[in-house]
Amino acid sequence: MRVNFIVNVHRSEATSAARELVAWLHELGVTVGADRESFALVGAHRTEPDDFANAELVVTMGGDGTLIKAAGWCSRLGTPILGVNFGRFGFVTQCPPKAAKCMIQGFLDGTGVIEERMMIRTDLVRNGQGVATLHALNESVIHRTPTSGMVVVNVAVDGVGLTSYPADGVLAATATGSTAYNLSAGGPLVDPSLRGILLTAIAPHTLSARPLIVSEASRIQFRIEPQGDAVLSADGQHQLHLLTDDLVEVSVSDRTTRLVRAGYNDFLMKLSAKLLWSHRPSGGQTES
Repeated sequence: MRVNFIVNVHRSEATSAARELVAWLHELGVTVGADRESFALVGAHRTEPDDFANAELVVTMGGDGTLIKAAGWCSRLGTPILGVNFGRFGFVTQCPPKAAKCMIQGFLDGTGVIEERMMIRTDLVRNGQGVATLHALNESVIHRTPTSGMVVVNVAVDGVGLTSYPADGVLAATATGSTAYNLSAGGPLVDPSLRGILLTAIAPHTLSARPLIVSEASRIQFRIEPQGDAVLSADGQHQLHLLTDDLVEVSVSDRTTRLVRAGYNDFLMKLSAKLLWSHRPSGGQTES
């Protein structure tokens, strides 16, 4: 049995908690690895990204960004991920720190509940040839470069021309990613159990731009008009410069991210708490 850890070393409480969990797992006879930034701090074997998925379980100690990094490393083999939340939002990380040992023990005992999250695949096609394929749990983003102005992104779905977005960029997101960049860009909130692809323009320079959700069977094509200067990224882990006439195609990936659930669906509770929907101003009245 092997368990690998990814730890946000910039959060001292995450490092301390990981160190305690690693020591406990060693007592149980479990082989423990950790990423190159944290292995020495938590007392585990150094494990490189290419080998990280070769484990029965991956535990992330940080926020949603730490879990997204793990998804990029683990989705090819489908290694289950337990996200222990030491971040600010924690929409994807489901386990509070105090429950980490109990949930790891449950997984080791075979009682852990696994939830599969849809991912998207992004293909960069240049001169008719595929030059890169990226897989993302949250989103793929086409964004103008810092020194360029607005870009115009032509959008087609299943070969049918849909619209053009004059904007800072455009993103395609999963339901899981609806609470990430998509939320900041004004896109819709979507229950992460649903399968579909979200399209959201980033700071559009037109009143007609509206977020759109298309079927999981759809293939979305993006093309930048020649005067644009843009980059393509997936989950913030990769960044590719786009050239004139490059085609970016987004579809559902054959990979999934497998998350160890906390035993309940807390998405709605998180929305209410994180977005302060349940907050009532002092002295406010409610309608009967």
